[in-house]
Amino acid sequence: MALALGLDFGTSNTVMVSGNSERTLTPVQLGAGDEAFASLPTVLSFIDRGPQRRPEAAIGPWAIRAFLESLDDVRFIQSLKTFVASSLFNGTGVFGTRFEFEDLMETFLRKAGDHHGAPLFPQGTRVVVGRPVVFAGNVPDETLAMARYRETLNRLGVEDVLFVYEPVGAAFSFADRLEKDATVLVADFGGGTTDYSLMRFRKEGDVLSADPLGRGGVGIAGDTFDYRILEKVILPEIGKGTTYSSMGKTLEVPPNLFTNFARWHLLSIFKTSNDYKELKKLLRYCDDQEKIELFIELVEEDQGYPLFKSVSTTKAALSSEDQAELRFAPLGKDFVATVSRSDFEEWIAPDLQRMDQALDKTIQEAGLTDGDIDHVFMTGGTSFVPALRRQFETRFGASRLSGGEELTSVAKGLAMIGTREDAAAWAVQ
Repeated sequence: MALALGLDFGTSNTVMVSGNSERTLTPVQLGAGDEAFASLPTVLSFIDRGPQRRPEAAIGPWAIRAFLESLDDVRFIQSLKTFVASSLFNGTGVFGTRFEFEDLMETFLRKAGDHHGAPLFPQGTRVVVGRPVVFAGNVPDETLAMARYRETLNRLGVEDVLFVYEPVGAAFSFADRLEKDATVLVADFGGGTTDYSLMRFRKEGDVLSADPLGRGGVGIAGDTFDYRILEKVILPEIGKGTTYSSMGKTLEVPPNLFTNFARWHLLSIFKTSNDYKELKKLLRYCDDQEKIELFIELVEEDQGYPLFKSVSTTKAALSSEDQAELRFAPLGKDFVATVSRSDFEEWIAPDLQRMDQALDKTIQEAGLTDGDIDHVFMTGGTSFVPALRRQFETRFGASRLSGGEELTSVAKGLAMIGTREDAAAWAVQ
């Protein structure tokens, strides 16, 4: 058959797997030599090339390098996927050029093709795009999200586009390991969303068949856990909770200003927002001008990505250590905060509860109980958080939990579905 490509365009990372059959699937390599990657951070940078010229784009690790090393003005955009289902996101200006969501995603995929050294989507390629069960955002519009994905791929010459739930893709990848019939719960913990899928798999020789039993999810995952660290450790240092004077009254500096800065997907557009303009006007009335000046300085100097790295490194360290130091030089060369795992787990406890409640609903609506589930496959980078793993071990028992291929399982499973004769039956219409 023609080429099938599974596209896991993630909040944090993007992975692609392609092949003509289930047994010929391979990750799509991007770059060469020491800079060959099967997974790219879903980030873009744009370097200002002056008036009347389109800004120069880079993606993934090359975008990060450009942002950190270029002496020119650079605009950095991350967590792009979080905007896909938002009707409020009508594009963003980048050095005088307007980019809609489709323009940004198209730029990312075209640059990925350049690094691949060959067309990503040869004529006739079937592209199976992963989508979360529940898109991130307050009022996500899933029809708009899929229309944006489809329009982007159509621009790249792709006509055969299928959308499949991301945990369903991960379930197919895991089922490759099964030796007998089983009911499988896939819990996919990404950057922006947590998605659940319940599947019944049957094996007859090498032939795998499956029935979907249920699905669910919630817009809480790794980025939310990052935010809890920021909220408790960083935001008080840059003015959250401080006050300003207005018409004889003392008022709190609007908390939403800090939320917009600390949410990774909002960070890339905060600098050009009306909220940021209002903050600068508010400065002269603030009672703790030093902290607000530091806040403004962080935004002006595009310190969002270094902050993201500092926070995510601390979070990762807490997966294996009882405490970790959060260092962020822009707050002062001597700034260091010790974050204990116990504090972190206390901060994310309400989020874990909401994730568990979403799982309750998923299992109940499928007409199942915890005891009906034979295997639980946990995937996605956030699955390494110890408190989350304990929650699942307590609920299902350690013997039923499996992991592996945390970053590639979704793309692999999407590609597997793309090679099947019944691929369309697994697609979300």
